[in-house]
Amino acid sequence: MKAQLINEGVYCIHADIHTSDLFEGIWPIPKGVSLNAYIVRGDKTALVDLVRDWTGAPQQFADCLSSIGLSFSDIDYLILNHLEPDHTGWLKEFMEQNSKVEIIATQKGCNLARSFYKETAAMRAVKDGDTLDLGGRVLSFFEAPNLHWPETMVTWDAVSGTMFTCDAFGSFGALGDRVFDDEFDSAEHVFFEEETLRYYANIVSSFSSFVEKAAQKLRDLPIKCIAPSHGIVWRRNPEKIIERYLRYASWAKGPADKSVAVIWGSMYGNTEAGVNAVIRGIEREGVLYTKRRVPDDNISWVLMDAYRSSAMVLAMPTYEYAMFPPMSYVLDIFRRKHIFGKKVLRIGSSGWVGGAKKDYEAAIENLKWENMESFEWFGYPSTEDLKTMEEKGAELARSIK
Repeated sequence: MKAQLINEGVYCIHADIHTSDLFEGIWPIPKGVSLNAYIVRGDKTALVDLVRDWTGAPQQFADCLSSIGLSFSDIDYLILNHLEPDHTGWLKEFMEQNSKVEIIATQKGCNLARSFYKETAAMRAVKDGDTLDLGGRVLSFFEAPNLHWPETMVTWDAVSGTMFTCDAFGSFGALGDRVFDDEFDSAEHVFFEEETLRYYANIVSSFSSFVEKAAQKLRDLPIKCIAPSHGIVWRRNPEKIIERYLRYASWAKGPADKSVAVIWGSMYGNTEAGVNAVIRGIEREGVLYTKRRVPDDNISWVLMDAYRSSAMVLAMPTYEYAMFPPMSYVLDIFRRKHIFGKKVLRIGSSGWVGGAKKDYEAAIENLKWENMESFEWFGYPSTEDLKTMEEKGAELARSIK
């Protein structure tokens, strides 16, 4: 693993994580994820963000540093844009190798370093517009609270036009021996665009208003490179990832893609028959849709599809007088991730007495959805039931054309 030159005196160092562990303990990363950090050199040397000890990540960082003649002990300043443990979990071990380093973070970041890691090293709290002179190179700091933790900031290098953004503008997906946007072909970019959306829906979507605020704050800077802590480093077309994130952020307030996310669960095939009828109606109208079954499909992809769609079909049987439990979990995640402003059709087999409808309506009370009337039936749907659901699918599809 070698450091990648961004501009004179600026390097990306990264570790690729390939593991069955879940990101944040929730989200699968079957194609891995990168942990990126950055070296900025003047007369003194700054390391922007750190790493956790995850599948040998510190050694991968050490190898990158060695490729440009550095070691952890050579770092003068450790800039912590964000204190989440995937970027700081190795802090104690780093400090054992470099006790002279000065930590730079927002005041809340310094507080977290002390409370999370009981760190007593020299720290400097910075705020909007503060600078750090490395000798021949000056870094500037901008607070970006709730993007996506309250202590978050971004670091700006005016000489190279590089914005170090930590989790903002990131994605899932390991990088290998390439890190820059102009090094990946079109098929690879399709993959990373999907993993960017999944990352955004899973990690950032609750904080979309803060994405927009940060973009507004930084809009006048002559940005030539977006350097996030996960995923591609954008040196050729940094505006592309900025525009992508702003498009995703806009979906939190209003219509998203003109598509339907069909999310369903079934015990004995009765609800599945209704789902298939609804889909026939959607297809009749020529509207795109995605289809995810719970609990078979992981919530990470269910959430991604729900976030990017303007409408949803939620299909679930009644289970012991309430919703099918995997669907209850889906709705709880939707609440936590602020999946607002959707047009929704709920259907399901009602078991021997029903109850899912009441449970569902309580769960979505604050989600600001435009709900069609729920449709339920006993046992297997009749021919008339199937016709009704096909019409409802078509009606839902027409509503987002």
